[in-house]
Amino acid sequence: MKLIIFGPPGAGKGTLAQELQSRLGVPHLDMGGLLREEIERGSEVGKLVSFYISQGKLAPDEEVFEVLRQRLGQAEGYILDGFPRTTAQAEMLERVSPPDIVLNLVVPEEVIVKRLTARRLCRNCGAIYNLVSLPPAREGVCDRCGGELYQREDDRPEIVRERLRVYREQTEPVLQYYRKKGVVREVEGAESKEETLNRALKLLGL
Repeated sequence: MKLIIFGPPGAGKGTLAQELQSRLGVPHLDMGGLLREEIERGSEVGKLVSFYISQGKLAPDEEVFEVLRQRLGQAEGYILDGFPRTTAQAEMLERVSPPDIVLNLVVPEEVIVKRLTARRLCRNCGAIYNLVSLPPAREGVCDRCGGELYQREDDRPEIVRERLRVYREQTEPVLQYYRKKGVVREVEGAESKEETLNRALKLLGL
C-alpha cells in the first residue's frame, strides 16, 4: 500500500503513521525526520533546509524530493508523513510512485498551536513530552535519561502560526490535486490517538 498522511503541522500525522506502520507492515517515511537527519549530518541539503525552517518556510521542492527519492527505491510501499507539501512535489511523486490513498487529518488551528507550543524534546534520547498532556516528572528534565528538555525553534508560537499560514497558502492546494484523483479520505482528529487510528482504519477498509 502507498499511503500519504496529510494535514497541518501538529495534526498528529507522525503518530498515526507509526500506528499504521505497525498494522500494515509498510515503512513509515517521516519527511521531517529525514530532513533533520540531513541537518544533523551537515549536508548541503541540510544547511539549506535549516535556513528555511528557521524562517518558518518550506525548503525548495527539488532538494526535498531528492532526499525522499533515495528511500522510495528501498521499499514497494510507503506511509508518507510531511510530503508532498506543494503541488509541484505531488507531481514529482506522481511520476515516481503515486499514492493509493491520501488520509487528511482535520484538526482546528487553535488546538494545533496549543499542542505544538507545549511540546518539548530531550536533547539526549529524543523523547517527546507535552507540558499540557504529557509533562515530565521534573520540569525541564527527561524522565527516561535525565537529559535536558528543549523547545524546537519551529515550535515557538510565532513560528507555529507562520507554518500554518504557509500550509494554508502553499500546501492545501495539494488536497485539491488529490481530490481530483478521488483518493482523499477525511479523518477527524480525536483527542485519543486510538480513536484517530480506528477512524483511519475504517476509512482504509481495515
